Formats: sequence, C-alpha cells, structure tokens
Amino acid sequence: MQRREFLYGINGGLGALAFHSMLRAETAEGPLTPKVAHFPKTKAKRCIFLYMAGGPSHIDTFDPKPKLKDLHLKKFKRESKFLSAMGSGERYYVQSPFNFIKAGQSGIEMCDQWEHLAGVADELCVYRGCQAESINHPTANYHMNTGNRFGGDPAIGSWVTYGLGSENQNLPGYVVLPEVAYPQGGAANWSNGYLPPHFQGTTLRAKGSPILDLHPPKGVTREGQRGHLDLLNGLNSLHVERHPHHQELSARMESYELAYRMQMEVPGILDLGNEKESTREAYGLDDVRTEEFGRRLLLARRLVERGVRFVQVYTAGWDSHDYIKRSHTERIRSVDKPIASLIKDLKERGLLDETLVVWCGEFGRTPDNGKRGGGERLGRDHNKNAMPLWMAGGGVNKGAIIGATDEIGEKAVEVVHPIRNLHVTFLRLLGLDDNKLTYFHGGRFKQLSQTGGEVIDELIG
Repeated sequence: MQRREFLYGINGGLGALAFHSMLRAETAEGPLTPKVAHFPKTKAKRCIFLYMAGGPSHIDTFDPKPKLKDLHLKKFKRESKFLSAMGSGERYYVQSPFNFIKAGQSGIEMCDQWEHLAGVADELCVYRGCQAESINHPTANYHMNTGNRFGGDPAIGSWVTYGLGSENQNLPGYVVLPEVAYPQGGAANWSNGYLPPHFQGTTLRAKGSPILDLHPPKGVTREGQRGHLDLLNGLNSLHVERHPHHQELSARMESYELAYRMQMEVPGILDLGNEKESTREAYGLDDVRTEEFGRRLLLARRLVERGVRFVQVYTAGWDSHDYIKRSHTERIRSVDKPIASLIKDLKERGLLDETLVVWCGEFGRTPDNGKRGGGERLGRDHNKNAMPLWMAGGGVNKGAIIGATDEIGEKAVEVVHPIRNLHVTFLRLLGLDDNKLTYFHGGRFKQLSQTGGEVIDELIG
C-alpha cells in the first residue's frame, strides 16, 4: 500500500466514525429537534387534523338554510357554468332532509344527526366564511393540504414540523392515518414537497401491520441490528462526504436510525388493548359503524400525547351527489361519537388547550342539483364558494359561529376568506408566522400561503 492510499484510508475511516458520531448526536440535535415558536405565548403546541374527504355539505351539517324549504324542487336554469361542470343547465333546489338543533349554552347550530358532538358544542368554533378555489377533488385536496392546487408543495403538517420540530425524537413528527384507499391525489397530500425529506408525513396503514417491518426478523437481535446499521452508516457516510449536498442519502440514513428507535416505541403506542374498556367503548370500538374511525382517533390521541406534532386522520365517502340523506347519515354516525370522545378525552387529560383540532373537507356542496330523481335520490354537487369547517382547542374562539353564507347557502357573504388565510391562521394558532416560516427553493423564498395572507382574527379566542 502506498503512503497516500494509507493516509486516505485512515481519513476515510475517521470521517466515517466522525459522521456516525454526529448522526447519533442528532438524536438530540437534528431536524426534528423542538424549536421555539415565533409566538411562544400561543396555546396550541400540536394539531389533530380530521379530514372528511369528498366534500361534506355545510347545508346538511352546520349551516341550516330554512329558505330551501320554500324553494324545494323548484326548477331553474343556469345558462353557464357556475360552481362546477355539473352546475349548468336545468337545476332544482334541494332542502336539507335533516332537522337542526341549537347545542350547548352557545347555541351552535348543527344537524340532529350529531348526537354526541352536540355535547361538546361549547368547545367548537364553527367557521362559515371559508371559500375554496377548486371544484375538482384532487386539486381541491392539494389546495387544502398544501396550499397549491397542482400538488408538489409541502403539506401543512410538513410546514408545522419544519417550524416547530417534534417533541419525541423516537417517533415521526408528522403522522398520517389514512383509510385503505387513499384520498384523491394520493400521498402527495402529505408530501414534504421541496422541504427536506425529514418532514414528510409518515403513514400508518389501516390494515395489517401499521408499519411494515416494525418487528425485526426472527433470530435478529437488537445488538445485531445496531451492528448492521453502524456498518451501513459507515459506508454511506463515505459517499456523503464526497457529495455533501445530497440530502436524500442523509435523510435515508436518519430514517434508518429513526426506524430503529421506532421499533422500541411504536408497538406500545399501537397496542390499544392497554386502554381502559370504558375508553375503548367511548371511542366506539365496540360498534362496527364507528370502530374503524374510532380506532384511528384513539391512536391519534396516543400519538400527540407522546409528542407527535401533527396527526392527520382521513375518512372518505362525503361526495353525495345523490342519496344525501342516506350517505350523510352514515358518514356522520361513523365519526360523531369518536370525535366527541376525542375532544372530551383531550380535555380530561389537560391536552385540549394545547391541541388544535380541525374538522373540514376540500369544499362544500350546492343548494341545488341537476339529477331529477326526487325522494331518497336527492343530493348536491360541488361548491367552492361555501364549505363547512370547525376547530376546537388550541386557543380558538370556542362556542362561536364565525361568518355566514347567503340565505340558500350558495356562497359565503360574511367574514369571507380564502384558504390561504385559513392556513395563515392555523399557523398563527400554533405560534408560527407564515411570513417567517419560509424555505428557499427555485430561486425564491416560499411559504405555505404561496403569496402571503392574513390572520382571521375572529377565529382566535
């Protein structure tokens, strides 16, 4: 061996050891290390985002429109496209098939199918003034989740973990709990986009093992795994030293380390058998209608309780172009009890004030329909000009109804704001300033709101 090769080999080996030492130190100081918020006095420290994919109807959930009773089945004609490709031609108005109640001391209006949510009405802030910009499911999903209708940008959960880090370095900072079938637009709804890969949403599968290879193969010990990782990190670090700007390899190495730590922590979190039977019953785990969604909400509570910064829970089936009474009744009953129990559970554990809970879909629905079926077949089309949305916990203006739509629910007319302002408000509730939470990419500093926005002050308590 030549002298130069010998010295190069020593330097490479020392470099590998040094890099691995730094990598191990990143367990304490890394991309997901907790960071100081821009507004440290804000209450919310974490978020559970409940996403109702398909577009729930505001008119049939939290925004009653008695005027539609007078107009029910009245025909009219739109000469041009109004709300969607389905919004032109011969139309007819559709009244809500549900009755409405005023719940809690605040008198928040909600359809009578919300039997359990009515019991926590005074914790809710219902917002009727939000408007979307798209009436197609994939683009609308991308817009609500990433601020960009065309996808490819970081999800709101990625921005939050980028800005605040995570309170548990043995778990991902951003966890997604989807159904077996992903929402339209797929995994791009929780992508890290142009942010470093550490901030991508980690999905826990709805069926089978929530995480593949969570348990080591038979015969492989923790010591053996550690040795394999050390060897792999040593080899990979040689490449990283030569190509320091390749973030993907560094992120993958850190992901291996995180996966190793998760094998110790995650199984205990996923074991809902540790919960009291009364808690399992409260979340609806004993009822086939609520078991699937309730299980994921109970898991969401366990995750935020253990320091996960942002948890997003998806459930679909809200796209009711017809049979709205049947479909919305089924959907509401599947989520009503688990959501109410989540809010009560967080409050009893002293977590609600520090946890922002958001409930919404990608858009609302029209007060009319073009499918002349009558009876049970009545439904509604897509509506970007009005939509249902509420929040709880985390410093919101609880027990309040903010904004309003017109008398038939066609569009928002009071405290009207686009989704970018809603995003800016979410960030503010979590202590983050959208104008400071930026990332340099493609020649400019980018942010969740795309071009800036304003806080909706009325939503903050």
